Amino acid sequence: MAIAPDGQRRRLRGVELLQPAPPPPASALSACLDHLRQAWDRDGNLAGLWQDWPTIAGERLSPHCRPLSLERGILTVGAQHPQWRQALLYTKPQLLSALRQAGHAVRDLRIQQHHSLQARADVQEATIWARHPSRADVHGMGLCPRCGRPAPNGEMDLWSCCGFCHRSSFTET
Repeated sequence: MAIAPDGQRRRLRGVELLQPAPPPPASALSACLDHLRQAWDRDGNLAGLWQDWPTIAGERLSPHCRPLSLERGILTVGAQHPQWRQALLYTKPQLLSALRQAGHAVRDLRIQQHHSLQARADVQEATIWARHPSRADVHGMGLCPRCGRPAPNGEMDLWSCCGFCHRSSFTET
């Protein structure tokens, strides 16, 4: 028969009551998060991989693809567009190496098209287009100092000429 410690026993009028054990002392939030992160890494969990993904895939590739599943050491990565899928296929050996160096137990990569990423891409595209230098409705119109034709002011602020003159400077050698 086990005997409860004195801190868990309480006497009331000849009756002894058992109370639950006191909770362990509180630990710092950072320690809790570190413990959770270690559990993710140890268990081969996708959550740990999600956190490391921007570092593993790099700043140019990671916004356009993401890990979808990790089953039996095979990581499935979704790409929002066929061009990004192609980029993933070309960088597959480097990605596998980076995954292993980061401590993730990944044997192989499966790369597929993943359309749910398209909504995020559409938002990024809209943001880029909102400040694009060729937007006459945003930047206004002026005359190109090289050719004298009407052109968006954003292009002239960026290149000191219109987009056509700027492009022709690349073809002249």
